[in-house]
Amino acid sequence: MAAPSTSTPAPASSAFPLAAAAAACFPRASSSTRALALALALAERHRLSEVGGGDRSVAAGRRSFQGLIPAHVLSAGDDAEGASIKREAEERSRRRMLLAAGAAMFLSWPNPAAYAAEAKKGFLPVTDKKDGYSFLYPFGWQEVVVQGQDKVYKDVIEPLESVSVNTIPTSKQDIRELGPPDQVAEALIRKVLAAPTQKTKLMEAKENDVDGRTYYTFEFTAQAPNFTRHALGAIAIANGKFYTLTTGANERRWEKIKDRLHTVVDSFKIEAREVRFNGKCREHGSY
Repeated sequence: MAAPSTSTPAPASSAFPLAAAAAACFPRASSSTRALALALALAERHRLSEVGGGDRSVAAGRRSFQGLIPAHVLSAGDDAEGASIKREAEERSRRRMLLAAGAAMFLSWPNPAAYAAEAKKGFLPVTDKKDGYSFLYPFGWQEVVVQGQDKVYKDVIEPLESVSVNTIPTSKQDIRELGPPDQVAEALIRKVLAAPTQKTKLMEAKENDVDGRTYYTFEFTAQAPNFTRHALGAIAIANGKFYTLTTGANERRWEKIKDRLHTVVDSFKIEAREVRFNGKCREHGSY
């Protein structure tokens, strides 16, 4: 009695040659990239089957990721018309292969916006084109209206955790015209940033140059009868304005939140605004 015949199931690559080819060409590509490549290959197969004619067999053709060329085109006895069809098919196949490769490369590129979001995870941007400044603030803070302030964002649970920006006109062109960092910061804290009844202490003040513009940054505390606020500030002059950004928190939460507050201050940037003067564009305050 003859043994029953057995057959080994064909591997998935033989059952789905185009899918296997797409996986082989783009081993690290995502499923969406492979799907795109496979769709292009299937479209090419369908087009070439039409070129070969409804009665001509495509199964006998040579298989590749670039496309399936009908058997009559690849036969040794091709006539001039067959050779022309072959060249046309190969050229169209080559173009589709390049398109698939380009699509796979594009889909595999990192998204610059995603990188930027990852680099500043947990922060949201603010851009004031009218006054020419921008900064970041922690996610979850909400904008509130405070008289005399241009922008204010604060934590709804911890009221001392906030950031504010204020601008006032000035005839000065550079912050250094007002004096060294410690003197300018000390005067600003006593006269503007703290209440007259609060005891203030300047802990640090320094000068920074960012993109050719001078900023003074400083750290201070303001002590009231029932709390102490630990704060950071940044000031600069540009566009005919004196800019002040201040952010801070309750002293008891300083160690927990100080890194985020430093990120806010470091993100503060002022851009030169162009204004039209006698038909010419010049930087504000330069004429």
